[in-house]
Amino acid sequence: MIRILKSIFASLAMLLLFTMGPAHLMAQDSAKQDMKDAGQDTKDAAKDTGKAVKKTAKKTGHQVKKGTHKAAKKTEHAAEKVEDKTE
Repeated sequence: MIRILKSIFASLAMLLLFTMGPAHLMAQDSAKQDMKDAGQDTKDAAKDTGKAVKKTAKKTGHQVKKGTHKAAKKTEHAAEKVEDKTE
């Protein structure tokens, strides 16, 4: 009788060990991997944002330069008109 109880107890203990052990370990690995994935996603998003800012800043800089040259030409043209009228 004791031998049967020991056998049943050992079987139950093994069953609990095999069913609870891997599930617990998998949950930890999953959470750890989720954190790594979240960090990688954040890194990728920051890189994409940086590239977009760089592109926009370049485009804005080119438009400002273009506008400045246009304004300078208009000012020069107006100054020549004034000079012609005063002569």
